[in-house]
Amino acid sequence: MKITYIHHSGFLVETGRFYYLFDYEKGTLPEMDPAKPVLVLSSHSHADHYNPGVFSLLKDAGMRHIRAVLSDDIKAPADIEVLPVSPQRDYCLGDGQQLSTFRSTDLGVAFLVEDGQELIYHAGDLNDWVWDDESAAYNAQMTADYLRQLELLARRLGQREIDAAFVVLDPRQERDYDRGLCRFLEQIPAKQVYPMHYWDQPAVIDAFLKDHPGYRSRIQRTE
Repeated sequence: MKITYIHHSGFLVETGRFYYLFDYEKGTLPEMDPAKPVLVLSSHSHADHYNPGVFSLLKDAGMRHIRAVLSDDIKAPADIEVLPVSPQRDYCLGDGQQLSTFRSTDLGVAFLVEDGQELIYHAGDLNDWVWDDESAAYNAQMTADYLRQLELLARRLGQREIDAAFVVLDPRQERDYDRGLCRFLEQIPAKQVYPMHYWDQPAVIDAFLKDHPGYRSRIQRTE
């Protein structure tokens, strides 16, 4: 499995048979094999997670086999094969490809993709969105909702381990910046975890590793 960070929450994952392009907003794509199918996955319609221009970009790069998996709040393009998806559902994507979705604590879905024996997780905006200016009741409900989705993810995994996980680490949450990622690392087995959604502030990854050195072996730097 080869992983390329694009920008913000955008990643390209290459497996033996497929490319998976998650939450493309903007940025330069690496050189790709035009004969290998590419699946574009967008977790929701926010502009920092979905750019409809991605399909033209892939066509201009010569990609010949393009499909999309789009959260059902996104208006699907007319000229692309699209599977609209809803939260907390399972989908068959093809031979040896399975998809499970989870309910975001903001909008749309999080993705768990199974490609043969490999498991890939992309959180979208599923996170413990606790804020100082929100009420205690709001924040408590947010945490409960987030933990519920992690419980469902753990149940879906069973005894398996995620190969690559892309998880929110947002410096705008200030003192609570690490809540969502810490809870994910505590509860979900994942070999490699890539922080994302950090708004061009990659130093937050170093801050996280300084605050939580025990996770150093699992956290991957993106830039």
